[in-house]
Amino acid sequence: MIKIVVADSHPIVHKGIKAYFRDSTEISIVGKALTASELFSCLESKMVDVVVLEMDLYKSDGLAVLRRIKEEQPGVRVLIFSNQPEEVYAISSLKAGASGYINKKEVLSTLRDAILKIASGGVFITNELAQSIAFDESTGRPRRMFKKLSMREVEVLKMLCDGKRNKDIAFELKINEKTVSTYRSRIMKKLLVRNLVELVRKAQSIHIDSF
Repeated sequence: MIKIVVADSHPIVHKGIKAYFRDSTEISIVGKALTASELFSCLESKMVDVVVLEMDLYKSDGLAVLRRIKEEQPGVRVLIFSNQPEEVYAISSLKAGASGYINKKEVLSTLRDAILKIASGGVFITNELAQSIAFDESTGRPRRMFKKLSMREVEVLKMLCDGKRNKDIAFELKINEKTVSTYRSRIMKKLLVRNLVELVRKAQSIHIDSF
C-alpha cells in the first residue's frame, strides 16, 4: 500500500482526494496538511511514500517547501498538484526534486496513475507537457519566453506577481536583497520588459499570478 500525504491549503481538495481513494487497495492517505508546518510535522511522525503538494501552500512558496522535503526526507517522493500552468512550473519543479507535475484540471484518475508511477521510482508528466518539451514551438508566444527562466527566477517572478517587495522575497528565500534585485533584472531582460508593471502584466497573460 502506497502511503501519501496531501498538502493543500483548500479543505475541499482534501475531501475530494480522500473520497476518490476511500476504497483503494493501492493508495492510502495517511495525513493531510493545510500549511507547510503541518506538512513537516506529519512527515516527522508518519511513514510516507509520496507527498501530493500544492505550489501555493498558505504563506509558503511551493518550490522552497519542495527543496526542504528533499533535504530532510530524501526518500519521500513529491508530486506537484497545482492550479499553476505546467508550461511554467513543471520544469522548475522537476529540477527542484519533484517526481511529477499535474495541473488540477486533470481528472483524478490521472492523479492515481501519477502516484503509482512515482511510487515505483518513475517520473510523471502529462503527454501534453512531454510534447511541449520535445517539440518547442517557434511562434514567439509569451509561454515560450518563460521557459528561459531558471528555477530561482521563476520563484522570484511568482513572488513579485504576488506583490512582495524585494526585502520580503530576500527574507523568504534566505538570500541577499541585492541578489533579488539581480534576479529581477535578469527576469526583465529575458522577458523583454522595461518595468515591474509590464513584467506583472506579461506574467498574468499566462496566469502565473496567484489563483
